Amino acid sequence: MLIPLTRKTFENLVPTIATGPQYVYYWGKFPDLLLRLLVSVVGVTVVILGLGILGDSFGFIRFLLGIVVGLYWLWGPILWASLKNVEYRKYAYSGFWQGEVVDVYVTEELIGKEETVNERGELVIVENRERCLNLIVGDETGFTSRLQVPLKRNHQAIAVGDRAEMVAMSNRGDLGRINKTSDIYIPTHNIWVSDYPLLQRESFIEVSRRLHARDRRREERFDPPEYDQSQRDRYPEDDGRGGAIELSRRPRRHNPRTRPSVDW
Repeated sequence: MLIPLTRKTFENLVPTIATGPQYVYYWGKFPDLLLRLLVSVVGVTVVILGLGILGDSFGFIRFLLGIVVGLYWLWGPILWASLKNVEYRKYAYSGFWQGEVVDVYVTEELIGKEETVNERGELVIVENRERCLNLIVGDETGFTSRLQVPLKRNHQAIAVGDRAEMVAMSNRGDLGRINKTSDIYIPTHNIWVSDYPLLQRESFIEVSRRLHARDRRREERFDPPEYDQSQRDRYPEDDGRGGAIELSRRPRRHNPRTRPSVDW
């Protein structure tokens, strides 16, 4: 199932400025922090030396640039997360996609290599591997999407056949070709499967609830009323003979005063 979303709804789901989880994602680990600190130090040095050549007239500008560049280690994650969001927001059309888990399995992926020297002085290459979850979702149209993320403990609850929801993005108004997909939500277990936390999760869950509530109202509106079996109790003598319909087909006693409307 793929339901088109308005541009306003899509922009609420994918914000322009980085959210808290997105900031944490780009904050990274300790080596990432060290790299940003190095960039900050180099940047401040360039600002001081570069603008220092121009004289004291640019002292205030040099001071401001020095502060901004020196704090890159702090605001850098906001910049990169916002640029990531802009990359997704450039798609003109989007839709709420619902399907199911087609396959789920775990693999070990190579994430890096390290060169060390053993006790005998020989060069040894050590491979760093990480266990990853591979999640494949699909729908009745044949569309499938695969997402690979680092394995977490709560992922073990996901099973084939579980309902899956996400946002699909496209440059075509009919959403005939999907260019990008968001993180995947498994409502049965309230689990988010994502590498980059793109969506505003509370807003997405609210959109999902509204759409499902609308579908339920449509089904109740167009479904015919069910036959009440208790109505058969009015005609106990007709058990096994088709109820009121069979009752109307019984031969009637001839009354010479009246003429029957239907000749059975």
